[in-house]
Amino acid sequence: MDKKEVRLETDSLGEIEVPADALYGAQTQRAVENFAISGLRLPRPFIGALGLIKQMAAAVNKDLGLLEPALADAIVSASAEVRDGRHDGHFPVDVFQTGSGTSTNMNANEVIARLASERLETKSKSGVLSVHPNDHVNRGQSSNDVIPTAVHVSASVEIRSRLLPALEHLASTIRKRAAELKEVVKTGRTHLMDAMPVTFGQELGGWAAQIESAANRIDDSLARLARLALGGTAVGTGVNAHPDFAGKVIARLGEETGIDFVAAPDRFEAMSCQEAAAEMSGQIRTLAIGLSKISNDLRWMNSGPVSGLGEITLPALQPGSSIMPGKVNPVVPEAVAMACAQIMGNDAAIAVAAQSGNFQLNAMLPLVAHNLLQSIELASNSARLLADRAIARFSVQADRIGRHLEGNLMLVTALNPVIGYARGAAIAKEVIRSGRPLLEVALEKTDLTEEELKGLLDPARLTGGGS
Repeated sequence: MDKKEVRLETDSLGEIEVPADALYGAQTQRAVENFAISGLRLPRPFIGALGLIKQMAAAVNKDLGLLEPALADAIVSASAEVRDGRHDGHFPVDVFQTGSGTSTNMNANEVIARLASERLETKSKSGVLSVHPNDHVNRGQSSNDVIPTAVHVSASVEIRSRLLPALEHLASTIRKRAAELKEVVKTGRTHLMDAMPVTFGQELGGWAAQIESAANRIDDSLARLARLALGGTAVGTGVNAHPDFAGKVIARLGEETGIDFVAAPDRFEAMSCQEAAAEMSGQIRTLAIGLSKISNDLRWMNSGPVSGLGEITLPALQPGSSIMPGKVNPVVPEAVAMACAQIMGNDAAIAVAAQSGNFQLNAMLPLVAHNLLQSIELASNSARLLADRAIARFSVQADRIGRHLEGNLMLVTALNPVIGYARGAAIAKEVIRSGRPLLEVALEKTDLTEEELKGLLDPARLTGGGS
C-alpha cells in the first residue's frame, strides 16, 4: 500500500494502515486483509438494515440518557446515510468472514463513527475520533445480537416490499390469461403422454394456485421472522444493555418499517439458532419449485415449432443461436429455471449454516444473510419476469391444438362407463394398429350410434368431468 495513500489506525491489536479516503477503520481493514475469499459483499438491504438499527439505537440511547444529545444526533444522521446506501463503497468485507458477522458490524460502527465525528468537527489533534465505534455507535449492542436482527429485519422488509407484491402480480397475470383462455380445450398430459383433455383456463389456474399457495406459506413464516434477537448482546443475557433499550429500539424499527417486529421470546434461541431464517428459505425454495414447474410447462408447450408440441408461441425476445438462423429459444423460462436452481442451492447452504450453531451463537450468520436475501431478490425478479415477458405475451396455436385433440386416443376413456375398460382398451389397440380414427373404430366395435359417440367423445364436455 502506497504510504502517500494511507493513514494509520489503531485497535486493540495495534496499528494498521488503512486507505486514506476510507470511512472505515482498523477492524474493517483487518477483515479486508484476512478474508480475501470470494469478492462477494453482503447485499444492500442488509447494509441498509444495519444502518437502520444503528440509527434507532442511537436515538433510544439519547432518550435513555446514555449518549449526550449532540453526539447521538450525529450518529443518527450518519446512520441514516448508511441506511440509504450513500456509503456502500465503504463496506468491503467479504461474505465469508468471522461467523458472527463481527467484521461487518464493526465496519458499520467505524463508518458511522467517522461520519458522525466529521459532523461534530471535534477531532483531537491526534486524529482520534470524538465518536467511538464501540463505546458510542455500538452502545447496548453486540455483533451477536445485531447481525441476527439485521438478517430478520432486512429479509422481512424485502419480502413485504418486493417478493409478496411480485407474487401477487404473477398470480393475477396468470389468472387474467386463464380467464381469457378458459374456453380453449387442449390435450392434457400425464407422464408427458397424451391424457384426457383440459382447458387452458384449468391448466393456468393450477399455476396461479401454486403461486398463491407459495405466497401464503411465505406470509405465514413472516411471524417468526419478526422476532428479533436485539437485547441479548453477547450471549443472550443482555449484559451492558439498558433494560429498556431493546424494547424501545424494536418499537422504533416497527414504526420505521411498518412491520410488527417483536422481541424474541427467548433471546438464547434467537442468537444461537437460525431456524426462522431457515424456515423462510425453505418457503422460498418451495416457491422456486413452483416457478420451475411453470417454466418447464411453458418450455414444453412452446417446443418446436415444427417437431415439438407447439401449443403456444412465446415472444421472440432475442436470436436463439449463433449458427442456426431463425432459431428462437424460450429464454425467459430458462432464465427463471436457473434462478430457481440457485435458490435451491442457497437453501441447502442455509440449512447447513443453520445447523452450525454452537452453544450461544450461530457462527455462519453472514452466509445466511447473503443467501436468504439473494433468494428473495431472485424470486422477486423471476416472478415479474415470468409474468411480464412470458405468460402475459404468449400466443395460442389453435390449429395445432385442434389437431392434437383430434388424434388424442385417450378420449376412449370416456367410453369406459358404457362399454367397460377392456373393450375400450381393445378399441385403443386397434386404433394404434390400424391408424384409423377413434370414432371409426368405435362405431365398428360398439353398438353406439355416431351421435352417441360424438357426444361421449366431445373434448369440451370431458373437461367438465364428462357430466
